[in-house]
Amino acid sequence: MADAARIAPRLTVAAFLALRGEECVRYELVEGVPVRAMTGASRRHDRIVVNAIAGLRQSLKGKPCEPSTADIAIVVPNGNVRRPDVSVDCGALDDRAQLASDPRLVIEVLSASTRGIDLLRKLEEYKSVPGLAYILIVEPEAPRALLWRPEGGAAAPWGLEEQAGLDGVFHLPAIGATLAMADLYDRVSFTPDAQV
Repeated sequence: MADAARIAPRLTVAAFLALRGEECVRYELVEGVPVRAMTGASRRHDRIVVNAIAGLRQSLKGKPCEPSTADIAIVVPNGNVRRPDVSVDCGALDDRAQLASDPRLVIEVLSASTRGIDLLRKLEEYKSVPGLAYILIVEPEAPRALLWRPEGGAAAPWGLEEQAGLDGVFHLPAIGATLAMADLYDRVSFTPDAQV
């Protein structure tokens, strides 16, 4: 099977988006090959995603940017197509589009099966997306989140802000929003030994 994948023609982004996959299965395009994206997340993971969308939606009400689920994909300059758990698009909002036109924020909620990819490969890919202002990585087992943002412009290195506990707030002026840790983790319980 690996040999067949190596010799199969690589898909373009347009060809990938034209594919009709299995119902309820999401795919990402990685190096020209459709790869099954994580589906069937835990209730905890899903709750954090819903909380992020709800918090962002409230904060962005009446503004030009809009949050989306993993159904809206982001094209990375290397040709990969990624589906972050949550994204915020500040471009033209075409109701029929499958891609974000001007993504400014991506959020990945970590899981055991995607942790390495999210923290290494996807993080670096997202940093290469023109105009992207924020990458938020959320830890589901403890109230802890990491926010990367470019320091001083598009070509500048990315700085890191960490929030631990439920009192912090991420200020996101590039999209005119805030996201409070308490909102992000609303109705999420933690074990007493959860590291903060």
